[in-house]
Amino acid sequence: MIPDRQPHLPLPSYTVPLTGENVSEKRQQILEYFLHSWELYESLFECLDSADAWTTKAISLRHPLIFYYAHTATFYINKLMAGGYLDTRIDATIESMMAIGVDEMSWDDLDDQHYSWPPVSDVRGYRQKVKQQVLHFIEEMPLELPIHWDSPAWVILMGIEHERIHLETSSVLIRQLPLSQVKPSPFWPHSPQARHQRSQVPENSLVAIEGSRVSLGKEDETYGWDNEYGFQQTEVSPFQASKMLVSHGEFLTFVQAGGYHTRRFWDEEGWQWREFARAEHPTFWVGDVLHPDQLKLRLMTEEVPMPWDWPAEVNQLEAAAFCRWKAEVLGEPVQLPSETEWYLLRQRIEEPAAGEPLPANINLSYAASPCPVDLFPQAGLYDIVGNVWQWTTTPISGFPGFKVHPLYDDFSTPTFDGKHNLIKGGSFISTGNETLKSARYAFRRHFFQHAGFRYVISSHQETQKVNPYETDLMVSQYLDFQYGPDKFGIANYAKVLAEKVLPWCESRAHALDIGCATGRATFELSRYFSQVTGMDYSARFIDVAEKLSAGEELRYQLPSEGELVDYRTLRLTDALADYSAQGPVHFSQGDACNLKARTGMFDLVFASNLLDRLREPRRFLQDITPMLRTGGVLLLSSPYTWLEEYTPKDNWLGGLRENGEAVTTLQALRRILQADFEEIAPPEDVPFVIRETSRKYQHTVAQLTLWRKK
Repeated sequence: MIPDRQPHLPLPSYTVPLTGENVSEKRQQILEYFLHSWELYESLFECLDSADAWTTKAISLRHPLIFYYAHTATFYINKLMAGGYLDTRIDATIESMMAIGVDEMSWDDLDDQHYSWPPVSDVRGYRQKVKQQVLHFIEEMPLELPIHWDSPAWVILMGIEHERIHLETSSVLIRQLPLSQVKPSPFWPHSPQARHQRSQVPENSLVAIEGSRVSLGKEDETYGWDNEYGFQQTEVSPFQASKMLVSHGEFLTFVQAGGYHTRRFWDEEGWQWREFARAEHPTFWVGDVLHPDQLKLRLMTEEVPMPWDWPAEVNQLEAAAFCRWKAEVLGEPVQLPSETEWYLLRQRIEEPAAGEPLPANINLSYAASPCPVDLFPQAGLYDIVGNVWQWTTTPISGFPGFKVHPLYDDFSTPTFDGKHNLIKGGSFISTGNETLKSARYAFRRHFFQHAGFRYVISSHQETQKVNPYETDLMVSQYLDFQYGPDKFGIANYAKVLAEKVLPWCESRAHALDIGCATGRATFELSRYFSQVTGMDYSARFIDVAEKLSAGEELRYQLPSEGELVDYRTLRLTDALADYSAQGPVHFSQGDACNLKARTGMFDLVFASNLLDRLREPRRFLQDITPMLRTGGVLLLSSPYTWLEEYTPKDNWLGGLRENGEAVTTLQALRRILQADFEEIAPPEDVPFVIRETSRKYQHTVAQLTLWRKK
């Protein structure tokens, strides 16, 4: 019998189907779904009880909550701008500051950068403006059914589902704030059911699961993230699964057995994290494990006596260590389930009718906290779905047929690094897409979410190769363009440009390579500058540039003919003879049309093949000007291939007529830059060649201009 939901909880909601017969009804569904998401997110931040709560880092690896409060709103504007659905921003400063920087790179990658966060009142005002903008857009946007991922409605659904992800991740950060900075809310009640006596905790057991063929890949007609699409079939061998999630009571046996101090229970990554964190027990336990009956559990806004029958919330490294200890105790191959093994469990649950709740602690349908591990029976087990997320052994990657969504290229591909493991099943606060069977979310193994685990006895071993070959065509093409062999006697474009600008650089402290792609010019400039920053809009480009910088070998494939491909390998030291950097090289994701203010920071701004790919090239030139120090150099190189696909015609700098007279881009540049710059060298044509196939190459001539800041 499903328990009664806790009073005052926000009403559950369900993601909008993409199909339908009535456009007006669908528009209304989207509008209601947006408003529900928006108001739910707002209510979460009412749990903050002091001004410091907004700007205190709950953990050193992530931004304070004011960032996430604004971030979900900026996401709508930035994606609508990127898609060409909006022409003007609401607040460029907020939309730049709050856009990027969500996921830390490593548990020991501390970010000491100082940020001047705006007042909370300004962010509230900004959110209200965004809300009105999005409501207006929903009411006026063209809408055809079914909705597909090139539809403007898809961008809105993307924004809604994105905010629902941050509803969950922000609740974890609130849980990690000092109690003095938060306050309980009637809208976020915890489960009243708990066993505080360890002797009353139900004993876990194992259930035999028959093997079967599992088909992975999204099939339902609802919004999905790009990593959900594609298709994969896997034969799953028989295994045994724990009937319940591992409870606090069960996890205590591992702690008391010296689990946090026994090296053999941890892999190398896990032990390094344990040593760094000095972990003695799960993060949300409060007190001394030597006195277990006095332990408390930190919930989102309060501490409660330890509910020993609730699921233990740990990171993947802790869960895997528990499994190694359990394997030693049982003499069996105990481990976390794979994605396919969890999916086989999930298939046992009968799907409810549309709009009907799953019999689970999910979608805020019961409580705003975990609940006992034996409260929600499902297909002979408990909590296959809901209560807390379940860690797996499977690092996330794309299914065969995976394609990057062009408006959110950094959602999935940065996680295909072998360092992000899938979590499955959803938690009590998972809503929207997160509640679906097809949902695929992954976090770094040291990461804390509302996540626990169940264990399996299985012979399965994860054999996934981590990106054996880069298959993204654009990334592969640029790797070949920037690091591959010279073609038809034409020298490397980035290297040539760097060599041409260097004699004009009187000061060589800090250079910015904007639109750096995979980073060749960044590295070339680092030979001569004390510090170089490479920036690109594409997270895919930045990811490979960082890997090259770290000394990793990259493998990629290039189209040869038809279905045939050529395979290449690349290391920075092989591509750049005698490479040595003078100082630090840093790569970051950024929007050239929405830059953070960095007054007087750079001695050189290097912008190659960028101007004619920008939505607002004039704004870029205006914004970049104060970033250069007096006497600093601006390099512009472009073939001036103005296309409405990238730049609205009203924003073209040249290649058009004004009052019947032809205006070239060079003429426009001289007009725009003359007040702040002097042209220090005659324009020069610089050719480059990009390979498309083994017998088709694109030969282009760019015009190089050099400008000195007055």
